[in-house]
Amino acid sequence: MSDLSELYQQIIVEHSRSPRNFRVPEGASASAEGDNPLCGDRITVYVTLDGERITDAAFQGRGCAISQASASLMTGAVKGRTVAEAEQLFHRFHDMVTGAADADAKVLGKLAAFAGVKQFPSRVKCANLAWHTLHAALIRSAESVSTE
Repeated sequence: MSDLSELYQQIIVEHSRSPRNFRVPEGASASAEGDNPLCGDRITVYVTLDGERITDAAFQGRGCAISQASASLMTGAVKGRTVAEAEQLFHRFHDMVTGAADADAKVLGKLAAFAGVKQFPSRVKCANLAWHTLHAALIRSAESVSTE
C-alpha cells in the first residue's frame, strides 16, 4: 500500500471512530434524512444558512465506517461555503468516487481520501449518502433520500 493510500485510510478510520459535527444543531435552517438500505446506513443532515452561506453543518445517524467518515468530512468541508460552492463540491466528490474524474486534492482536500472507494461499487453509495442528503437539505426537499 502506498504512503498516500495509507494516509487516506487513516483519515477515514479516524473520522468514522470520532466523527466531527455529530450533533443536532440549534436553529438549523433545514434538514433531510437519508437511507442506504443495502448497508443499513441512516443519516440526518442539518444545515444552518445565512442567506446563501452555510454557517453550520452537522449530522446524526448510524452506519458503516465509510458513511460516517464521509458525513464527518463533508460537514467540515461545506461550512463557510455558499450553497453553490457546496453543490459544486458535491459534484466533484461524486465524480471522484464513481470514477468519472480523478481526485483533485487541491480542490477536495481531505475528501480525496475517498478516491479508492470507486474500486468498490457497493461502497460508493455509502460514501455518497451524506452528500445526497445534504443536497436534499439545501433544496429543502421533503422526500427522504434513498440510495436504492
